[in-house]
Amino acid sequence: MLSICLNFCKEFGLVCLTWLKQSAISGQLTAFSNQVNIILMRDFKSLLVWQKSHELTLSVYELTSDFPRSEIYGLTSQIRRSSSSIPTNIAEGCGRTSQSQMAHFLNISLGSASELRYQIILARDLNYISNKMCKELSVSVDEVMKMLTSLHQQVQRTNS
Repeated sequence: MLSICLNFCKEFGLVCLTWLKQSAISGQLTAFSNQVNIILMRDFKSLLVWQKSHELTLSVYELTSDFPRSEIYGLTSQIRRSSSSIPTNIAEGCGRTSQSQMAHFLNISLGSASELRYQIILARDLNYISNKMCKELSVSVDEVMKMLTSLHQQVQRTNS
């Protein structure tokens, strides 16, 4: 008989399946000799990088509400899409079942963070935001990018 045991790893917000085999003779449950852990889902809301990127997105939305109306389909839309893409892709990666898929979506998040970094500079150069606001947002983006890079490396190590 096969049984399944759900384990929650709080550190990474992971829910794992461990396949267990019940001995027909002793009745004891033992993990397969080559224990298989399949990542089913991650609670993206528990990841600090998701929380930080979500806060960053909220800040960007608030900030861009003061952009000129002529930018509604231009920079306002682009900067909002790139900022919201960061936590969105973290969440999507957490919903995937393989480490390589998770790594792929973390890569997309990193790309979106790079786009956002440039768009913040552009907004400053167009005088839509102050130098101070540009620096504050850039620090937040850099922090998120470092966290994404670290998580990506951790996922890659787990995948190999």
